[in-house]
Amino acid sequence: MTRLTRILILTAGLAMAGIGAVAQEGGPFAPRLIINDKAITNWEVDQRVQFLRLLNAPGNLEEEALNALIEDRLRDHAAAQLGIEPSQEEIAAGMAEFAGRANLTTEKFIGELNKVGIAGETFRDFVAPSIAWRAVVRARFAGRLNVTEAEIDRAITLSTQQGNARVLLAEIILRADTPEFKAQAEELAQQLSQSIDSTAEFSAAARKYSASRTAGAGGRTPWIDLANLPPQISGQVLSLAPGAVTDPIPIPNAIALFQLRALEENDPTEPETLAVEYARYLMPADETQRAQKVLSQIDTCDDLYGVAKGEPEQNLIREAVAVAELPADVALELAKMDNDEAILLPGNGNLSVLMLCGRTPTLGEDIDRDAIRLRLTNQRLVSYADGLMEELKADAIIRQP
Repeated sequence: MTRLTRILILTAGLAMAGIGAVAQEGGPFAPRLIINDKAITNWEVDQRVQFLRLLNAPGNLEEEALNALIEDRLRDHAAAQLGIEPSQEEIAAGMAEFAGRANLTTEKFIGELNKVGIAGETFRDFVAPSIAWRAVVRARFAGRLNVTEAEIDRAITLSTQQGNARVLLAEIILRADTPEFKAQAEELAQQLSQSIDSTAEFSAAARKYSASRTAGAGGRTPWIDLANLPPQISGQVLSLAPGAVTDPIPIPNAIALFQLRALEENDPTEPETLAVEYARYLMPADETQRAQKVLSQIDTCDDLYGVAKGEPEQNLIREAVAVAELPADVALELAKMDNDEAILLPGNGNLSVLMLCGRTPTLGEDIDRDAIRLRLTNQRLVSYADGLMEELKADAIIRQP
C-alpha cells in the first residue's frame, strides 16, 4: 500500500444510515441525487468511488460515495445560508496542507491522483466543503466555545488527582507494527469509531479484532484511576459521555479505541501528578515459553535482577518516571496493573516482562493551560459539528431527479 494510500485512508468511513445506492441513469453529468436544490452528478459519484477503491474501503463503495457527497452538499448549503465562501487562497492552502501529509506538493499530489483516474477538480471539491464547514461551526457556536478557567481547573484536577476520579473503559487495540498492519488498522479504526453505537457492538468488535489481553472479555478493563492513564488517552476519555467511543488514538505499534463505560468522581483533594516505578525485562520474540516461566518465578521487581544476572545491562530496565513521559502502550498497561503485577508485552520484534513496582506522587510539574484550553475547545467543536450535521440531515430534502 503506497504512502498516498495511507494518507487518504484518513478520509474514508463517512456513512449515513438509510441512504442506499441509486442506479446510475443518463450521462456522466446527469444528476444522481438532488440535495435540497443542489445536484450530485454521476461523474462526482464515480470519482468518489475511485477514491474509496484506492483506499480499499469496505462495504458498498457507491453507497459510501453518495453518503460522503451528501454531507458535502449539506456543508455547502449551511455555508451559503451564512454567506460563507472559502477564498481561493484558503482552498489552495487546504489542498497544500493535505498534500503535504504525503510529503508532496499540490501539483505532485494531483499528478498521483490523475494516474488512477481521479481529477484535480475532485481533490479541490473534496477540500473546499471542509474549509467552509469549519467556518460554519465557529460562526454558529462562537458563543459556546469559550472555555472557562474553572473548566480548565476541572480538567487538570481530573487528569492529575490520585484516587479522586476513575473510569471503567472497554478497549480495542489494533496491531500496527508494520506498514501493512498500520494501514489496515487505520482504516478499521476509523470505521469502528464511526459505526459503533452500543456497548454490545464494541464488545463484539473487541473480541473479533483486538490484540489486547482484554479481548476475551469484550475489551472491558477494571476501574482505572484517571491519573494513571497517558494524557493522550485521558484527554479524549474526559470528553466522552458513557457509551461513546474515542477517535482512533495512535500508540506505539498499535492504534487504540476506547469506550467509556462509567466515570466516578469523589471529593477532590490537592492535585498531584503520578509517577510510576516499573521494570521491563527484554527477551527475543520467540522465547514465549521462557517468558512464561519468568512470570511464574517473580513476585517483586527485585526478583528480575536475579533473572537477568549475567546478561547485557540493557536487557533490564527499571526506572521511575511521570506517567506523561511513558510510552503510551506501556502507560496503558501499567494503568491496569496492581503493584508487583507482571504481564508479557510484545513489540518492536521482542518480548518483554513488564512489572509495576509502585506508584508515587511527583509535584511541581508545569501544566500547559493553553494546551488544555485548545483541547477542550476542539472537543467542543467536534461535538457541535456532529450535532449540526445530524440536524442538517434531518431537515434536508433528498430526492431522485
